[in-house]
Amino acid sequence: DVNFLLYTPFLPEAAAGTLEPRHVVTPLRDILKRTNLRLGAVCGHDPERRVVTLQDHEGRREELAYDQLLIAVGSVSRSLPVPGLDEHAIGFKSLADAIWLRNHVIETLEQANSTEDPARREELLTYVFVGGGYSGLEALAELQDLAADAMDRYPRARLHGMRWILVEAMDRVLPEVPLDLAEYALRELRGRGIDIRLGTRLDEAGANWALLSTAERIPTRTIVWTAGVAPHPSLGSLALPLDQRGKVVVDDHMRVEGLRAVWAIGDCAAVPDPDKDGRGACPPTAQHAVRQGPAVA
Repeated sequence: DVNFLLYTPFLPEAAAGTLEPRHVVTPLRDILKRTNLRLGAVCGHDPERRVVTLQDHEGRREELAYDQLLIAVGSVSRSLPVPGLDEHAIGFKSLADAIWLRNHVIETLEQANSTEDPARREELLTYVFVGGGYSGLEALAELQDLAADAMDRYPRARLHGMRWILVEAMDRVLPEVPLDLAEYALRELRGRGIDIRLGTRLDEAGANWALLSTAERIPTRTIVWTAGVAPHPSLGSLALPLDQRGKVVVDDHMRVEGLRAVWAIGDCAAVPDPDKDGRGACPPTAQHAVRQGPAVA
């Protein structure tokens, strides 16, 4: 229900200032030709009548008839019942998240440089990222570059030093890529001084600390949650077959199971991965999504 396309893989660069935020979004009206663009939320679906219900920003509802329906609502940040997570952690899924995080990192450097309290300075200069996928690793690496480049302007903060910590519940990072590439990335990040905790979870988040599953309590004012994505919750109201993860069940042509003229692609769809002999779905990466669109079209 927004009128621009966000290039999500460029969010880390926007957060670090490598790219201007306006360069990672494109107005939908510039790229969609011969398209009637409507802003609002689809809140109902009747597959027998082939209509969807659209609710606009003022709460008005109307039915839209279709010949073919393509579901591509994407995903949202996956949240887990971690105490304090909603109150004290920041996600990394939107342009607003990226801009806020960049401003926050600079603010922590400012405060750390001016405080006389070593314990407070330790909290301000410790940055904890949860999730070892693309988003977590890229965001951490880009923001560490930003902070390292800025450190010359903050002599007292530089003298104290920064801590950058990545927490990952699995025994590896980057599950979307082959193991040898993931291990290469791991070596590179550790070579930059990043503390990577594999097989570790965030158990609780506080205003100035993070409690890990190892019982270690880390003083920090920055917890970034990038531990995966989940299908958009609106799918539950659209009369679609969903799998145990909440994704739309489709065949290898991305046709929704049991429905006529309904298709689903991208992060919200469980598209069978041909490399897994039908035993798994394609991972939620751009490489797969850009192939699925033309295939369905």
